[in-house]
Amino acid sequence: MTQKLIDAITEMNEAEALKLANELLDGGTPPLDVLDACRKAMEVIGERFEAGDCFVPELILAGEMMSQISEAIKPHLKQGEADQKLGKVVFGTVEGDIHDIAKDIVAFMLDINGFEVIDLGVDVPPKKFVDTVKATGATIVGLSGFLTLAYDPMKATVEALKEAGLDVKVMIGGGQVDENIREYTGADAYGKDAMAAVALAKQWAG
Repeated sequence: MTQKLIDAITEMNEAEALKLANELLDGGTPPLDVLDACRKAMEVIGERFEAGDCFVPELILAGEMMSQISEAIKPHLKQGEADQKLGKVVFGTVEGDIHDIAKDIVAFMLDINGFEVIDLGVDVPPKKFVDTVKATGATIVGLSGFLTLAYDPMKATVEALKEAGLDVKVMIGGGQVDENIREYTGADAYGKDAMAAVALAKQWAG
């Protein structure tokens, strides 16, 4: 059934995708399995985008579907145990990249796990990350990037945070990001998915 959801999203069938997501949730499918199906679908769409087989309008539509499915998932997830926030996370897709799907899933998971997420959106220049950390006192920064062109802006953002003397932990993720890219950018860690990002944030929040 989750494969049907993946197919509906990758075929840009919005009505069918929402119907299937709700059926899965109402039928007792774990919410994280539904999120995972969405993630897999977005990977397919991202690969098509990089290959030139789909374009920005499709990415925007896919993002819309993800937002609606995320809203449907929220009531099915256990809220963070305490109302007390565990910490503040500044999050955004780096300069030059307009993908928000992976970012939105991670921000959503951090939110329901008790973090205050300051979401800067997409195509965020290094200075905006620096200014926002200064303004909010956040101790964790999440940099998302789907395309290979995101690696240099990630590196530039990590350097800008260090130059500003800010004591923050930086996690990166999305697309083809792995340990080699983490090393290249100078980030503290990379999260392979939303749950890994939550685990990292909890660890850093102590």
